[in-house]
Amino acid sequence: MLARAFGNGLCNRLSRETRTVGLVATGRQDRQASTEVVLKKTPLYDFHRAQGGKMVEFAGWSMSVQYKDSHINTHMHTRQHCSIFDVSHMLQTKVHGRDRVKFIESLIVGDIAELKDNQGTLSLFTNTKGGIMDDLIVTKTDQGYLYVVSNAGCADKDSAHMQARLQEFKAAGHDVDLEFMEESLIALQGPSMAQVLQKGVGDDLRKLTFMTSVLTPVFGIQGCRVTRCGYTGEDGVEISVPSEDVVSLTEKLLADGEVKLAGLGARDSLRLEAGLCLYGNDIDETTTPVEASLVWTIGKRRRQAQDFPGADIIVPQIKAKTLRKRVGLISAGPPVRQHTPILSSDGRVIGEVTSGCPSPCLKQNVAMGYVEAGFSKVGTSIQVEVRKKAVQAVVSKMPFVPTKYYMGQ
Repeated sequence: MLARAFGNGLCNRLSRETRTVGLVATGRQDRQASTEVVLKKTPLYDFHRAQGGKMVEFAGWSMSVQYKDSHINTHMHTRQHCSIFDVSHMLQTKVHGRDRVKFIESLIVGDIAELKDNQGTLSLFTNTKGGIMDDLIVTKTDQGYLYVVSNAGCADKDSAHMQARLQEFKAAGHDVDLEFMEESLIALQGPSMAQVLQKGVGDDLRKLTFMTSVLTPVFGIQGCRVTRCGYTGEDGVEISVPSEDVVSLTEKLLADGEVKLAGLGARDSLRLEAGLCLYGNDIDETTTPVEASLVWTIGKRRRQAQDFPGADIIVPQIKAKTLRKRVGLISAGPPVRQHTPILSSDGRVIGEVTSGCPSPCLKQNVAMGYVEAGFSKVGTSIQVEVRKKAVQAVVSKMPFVPTKYYMGQ
């Protein structure tokens, strides 16, 4: 039953590889035109197909939602062993120049200046109204550049946003440049990641802690950047690799019996169990970092200086609180999906679900959404409206499943 519910929900969110778009007006008649949308493909596209990957459209890309194993089996394999995720659709950028830190800090809420060499942090692009334009990871490398990874669905917006600010900085005489990278990106996630990867790298992975990064050959492949991070809540890495070598690296990793391929289906349920936001669902330009419970991304120095976009709106919210807040929810019964109304005990609408699925680990429904601040305390009993019926739910602490990030020995 859980497998069926999870699969059906995923199909509701992800479209077919080709889809019908638009209406074409011809004279007095409107006729629907079936147009094949040309989707972008990662360098692993043919490999996915050869491995039985079911391809779907995601953020303008053709991506694998699952392979021969079920979503749940893949999900649990990642929690118990490790899996490879193709995340080559994400935007990778290098920021060069003496003023690179000042440049990136003019766009985001994080304190990049305080990072140590090869240390990274999750941050947020914000607009002048305090809304979140995207979430991203910024790593301060020891190679004279910042390494930035941001979301595929926001790639065009992010690149245009950075280029517009770049022109302003250059006009003001600052030394900064952008390089949009062509490398592929794969994520190896799960508790056995280190034992698998250690066989292929010379560096001692015990010294590579969560949110740190290193340039190193991986299984003999030069030009790889390994960053200890991920989107599953498990110990894991993301490996930026020359695109001409990504199939070879993936095959070398899969040669270990601990490793399987994983698609978008497992990625979504894993990140939700870990309480991690999906841009466009759980955060967007209508939500502020305070409403989204992401205040921790705002550096202390940045709060005091109030020198990031939207600071005049965001910083006062930290003390004054907000009218709504992102919370976790747990319920039984039918699955809770995006846009499900959240109700008070007397049936009044107090919010909306932004992400939800049955949890393979907990055997309960997990979700996150926004509720009126008065209902945001952990343990608060509320209701969710599923198929026009009120179902009991409770506000829960996130992550739903404990995270296992490697912080060192």
